[in-house]
Amino acid sequence: MQERALASLEGMEYTSRGWQRQRWLLPEEVPLTVYVNGEEVATLMASPHAPLTLALGFLAGEGWIQSRHEVAAHRVCPETHCVDVWLTHPVPGPVRRVFTSGCTGGLTLDLPDRARPQPLPEIPPVAPHDLMAWMREMQRSARLYRAGRGIHAAGLVLQGQLRHVAEDVGRHNAVDRVRGWTLLQDVDPRGGILLTTGRISVEMALKAARMGCPVVASRTAATSLAVHWARQWGLTLVAYLRGGRFRVYTHPQRLAEARSALPANH
Repeated sequence: MQERALASLEGMEYTSRGWQRQRWLLPEEVPLTVYVNGEEVATLMASPHAPLTLALGFLAGEGWIQSRHEVAAHRVCPETHCVDVWLTHPVPGPVRRVFTSGCTGGLTLDLPDRARPQPLPEIPPVAPHDLMAWMREMQRSARLYRAGRGIHAAGLVLQGQLRHVAEDVGRHNAVDRVRGWTLLQDVDPRGGILLTTGRISVEMALKAARMGCPVVASRTAATSLAVHWARQWGLTLVAYLRGGRFRVYTHPQRLAEARSALPANH
């Protein structure tokens, strides 16, 4: 299903020169319903493009699948905005929907105290200037945002290269689209660095941990609950990565030269 992600809208704009008729591009948003083994599990408010990538990434982010080989079949229904996925194994337990904070009604099927992400891999120290450069590159690559605004971006850095950038009206969905891309392309995200323009809430941190990314960095804020669980999961959480500076809330030892700045009893 190839659908546009931006819609054209005509309206009136007021400026210092008075009223003028203008035409703008606005982000499209649709309810995408995901079915697994014939059971409805979630409806995501999302951008309409690449629905299969989003659906598979969502399931991986919830810990339901680790590989595309766990997907026996799939079907995209463009008329009703739904994706049917049949797995090679049963649905893992009863579905418990938890609505999260943030725009477009974020949704998770799990709670952090029940999550058991695998230990994160060790990676070479990350240079601060590289982290800032990757964030700038991701933002330059965000073509939907430049055209219509109101769109979040997420990116995956592997072996020093920004490998993929995904965009969606929802910050959760953008991260899920990155994970879906790794599944469909058979790319192992473990050991990567996850970038996002959206706030890092606890479910965003969990998506990064389940992806095996030891570092997750946002252009904006992080919540206190995300910081708490990032500390427990061994995740390096970076916030306010913009304007030549950033904050590190947890596990700063993964960033180059940060260890020498830590207190002696750290």
